[in-house]
Amino acid sequence: MGYEITGKLYATFDAEQKTERFRKRDFVLEVTDSRFPQHVLFQLTGDRCEVLDAFSKGDQVKVEFSLRGREWTSPSGDIRYFNSLDVWQIHADASADASAGDEEPPMPEEPPVFSEDPPF
Repeated sequence: MGYEITGKLYATFDAEQKTERFRKRDFVLEVTDSRFPQHVLFQLTGDRCEVLDAFSKGDQVKVEFSLRGREWTSPSGDIRYFNSLDVWQIHADASADASAGDEEPPMPEEPPVFSEDPPF
């Protein structure tokens, strides 16, 4: 099952080579779908790590991701649970660009001066 969310790119981190075959790169998205902004950690893996290079901090983006969870048993037998938000794709949020154009232009400080001569 996949999910989508939009938000502002809040922080990015360098890619980390975890094992010979596994590489990941984290980033934080500021999401404002509630009363208070939330800073949510996502991860890119493998060849997807470079996708983040096309974006800058502050960009509005749409993220497609899957929610993953796993159980881990420590050497001492303690069981812990981990979640990750694994990103498939990141796109520039086109709706943010479109809504920016919806703003009314600013009113001039002084009214325009009209000539008393007819325009014809």
